[in-house]
Amino acid sequence: MRRATRSAALAVAALLLPAAPAAATMPAPAPGSPVSCAATLSAPTREAAFAAAARDTGVPEPLLKAVSYMLSRWDDHQGRPSTDGGYGVFDLSDRTPGPGTDADKGRVAEAKSQITRAAELTGLTADALRRVPNAGVCGGAALLAAYQRENPRREGLRSGGDGGELAAWRDAVGRFGAGHDFVRQVYQTLRGGESRVTADGQTVTLPADESVPLPKAETAAAPGTGCPEDLGCEAIPAPYAKLTPTDPDNTTKYGNHDIADRTGPGGPKLNYIVIHDTEGYYDPSVRLVQDPAYLAWNYTIRSADGHVAQHLDPKDVGWHAGNWYVNMHSIGVEHEGFAGDATWYTESAYQTSATLVKHLAATYGIPLDRAHVIGHDQVPGTVAGTTKTMHWDPGPYWDWDHYFELLGAPIGGGRAATTQVSAGDVVEVRTGYQDNAQPVTGCAAASPPSPECVPGAGTNFLPLRQAPSEDAPLAADPGWKPGGEAGTTYVSDVSARVVSGHKLVVAEVRGDWLGVWWAGSLAWLHNPADRPVVLPAAAKTVTVKAGATGPAAVYGRAYPEAAAYTGTDVPAQAVSALEYTIPAGQTYAVSDDDVVTDYYRATSFDGSAPGDRTDVRGQDRYYQLWYAHRQVFVRAADVDLHDARPSALVSTAPPVVRGDPWIGRRLTASPGTWTPAPKRIRYQWLRDGAKIRGATGRAYHVTGRDRGARLSVRVTASAPGYESGVATSAATAPVRSPVRSHRHPHRHGHRHHR
Repeated sequence: MRRATRSAALAVAALLLPAAPAAATMPAPAPGSPVSCAATLSAPTREAAFAAAARDTGVPEPLLKAVSYMLSRWDDHQGRPSTDGGYGVFDLSDRTPGPGTDADKGRVAEAKSQITRAAELTGLTADALRRVPNAGVCGGAALLAAYQRENPRREGLRSGGDGGELAAWRDAVGRFGAGHDFVRQVYQTLRGGESRVTADGQTVTLPADESVPLPKAETAAAPGTGCPEDLGCEAIPAPYAKLTPTDPDNTTKYGNHDIADRTGPGGPKLNYIVIHDTEGYYDPSVRLVQDPAYLAWNYTIRSADGHVAQHLDPKDVGWHAGNWYVNMHSIGVEHEGFAGDATWYTESAYQTSATLVKHLAATYGIPLDRAHVIGHDQVPGTVAGTTKTMHWDPGPYWDWDHYFELLGAPIGGGRAATTQVSAGDVVEVRTGYQDNAQPVTGCAAASPPSPECVPGAGTNFLPLRQAPSEDAPLAADPGWKPGGEAGTTYVSDVSARVVSGHKLVVAEVRGDWLGVWWAGSLAWLHNPADRPVVLPAAAKTVTVKAGATGPAAVYGRAYPEAAAYTGTDVPAQAVSALEYTIPAGQTYAVSDDDVVTDYYRATSFDGSAPGDRTDVRGQDRYYQLWYAHRQVFVRAADVDLHDARPSALVSTAPPVVRGDPWIGRRLTASPGTWTPAPKRIRYQWLRDGAKIRGATGRAYHVTGRDRGARLSVRVTASAPGYESGVATSAATAPVRSPVRSHRHPHRHGHRHHR
């Protein structure tokens, strides 16, 4: 099975691996090779290598970049293989395929590995193709060119006008990347463009080309899958079945999910999408979900090509999150892979997953933010003592920054990171991924068959410490470690890990360190001036209710009060607190101030038990909070809710234009007032709402071109750490000539009497 590779998963410190040969010692190809790699081998950059390989092989440069991006995001991994045995930016396979046929074309598959074939085409050694980045670029290009030459349909595609030159390469791309789903992703990349800096510091850019036609979906989504039509989801239903077929229909022994009406008026409402990894391979995982005695989730995504299998209708409740309240309200999406091994999270899987999740979020009104599209590791325990048993997938190697870019909701909304932070501010953490290598240990033990953790690999978290020092112990989490121990670097230990998209309330600032509230204590986040990691954020906050005699309790479920169950035949569910509290003097950011307070009852196979398939709604209000590594709940009655501070400058009094709107006169702009105070003000004068070219000063001289028009000024205010604010003044009266004096009474009178 062909697999793509992830960018930083195999990035390793240079000291741990033999260096790639320098350009001066590049391997010489064997004489008489069909493809000359001389120019590609000597190219000084990866960008130049793609250009040279395109010239040497005849493969369009954009196509080379798009195929390589989908296979490796242009990282060569310093000579290390991916989990499927692939090497370099084209993930060239070192394995010989077994007997069989090409999946798309019905041809007998050549009994040679990609590297063997590329070596024959280029005259380069297999070792060079594995270890030398530019050699791999030439080898991948040579393979694509060969696949195109061997494509019996290539002339028909070129002459038929099926989307032009790039479209004529679809069959070759499909042969290279194992199928139609890969082809579609490559052509989506061509349309959208990409640009990034690779793990070894190479800048590669693929300009967007919206004229590139997308291949039609080979298969439409199976009916009832809830997928976009062109995603081609497969239906592999999870069984709703009695564990013993001869049991009566009202048995309580059944699997592996529950019937509900989550997409209709019966509820419960869908509020979350939970991102999981399977901790297993695709085929066994899909077999498990078909076992009535196991449990079900909604979708599984294959690592190799991003293929999606749907198991549950979104209306029904899967048993995937380990918390019934979250199960009631969530769609579970499993991704083939292991939380200790980043190479399973492929670009194909990321892109397909994001397409699916974006569609589901739009369909069911689920916010695209890190409080509602959550990892399994963010799901809270249910009662005291259960937090330490909760899962930690998808783990530190899931690239939340990249994923939310694909969702079209980038973390931080494009705002710049800042050091301009004060006590009381709410900040959002953006960790980075590729250039954020944090120490991680125990991957093989915690997530078999993951290899040992890779030094230098990118991660999605930043550590919090118990004091403002790199030498201080990691922060503690009394739910995860009830004994009060400090956090560790062990891969599953989330005690002190703040992940991209998390919002925190700043309690204190000491130089480059921010003291933030975390799991009931003050923890410290390093926010260095040369690489700030927080952005100004807008969020409501909570503190303990004024006058309260103790801390506020924290909950893992927003269950109704006892009175709500009256007359429903549903037994009242205990409202039980977690190990955590909000002590007096601490402040936490609210991630949802409109939480549904309910409990869905489902205990019998046919729904005939008293109160079954009833969603009990309560009157008690809860708020959802960012608290430690997870999302938790607090009763509104126990806390005071505070309005959000602005993340952008806000105009508190609009700009004003001063002066008479007469030709020849000078108008001046007052910028109005702003919160917080701006550091820079920019002006743009408008004529009937349209920009006046060059009119960007505080003053404007009215000319004859303005006659009859209404003038206004648009003010843009900015300050470090905030989004710019924009406000526009009221428009003037129509511009006219000034009132003339009586220095020429006869002329004036003459005109008056005409």
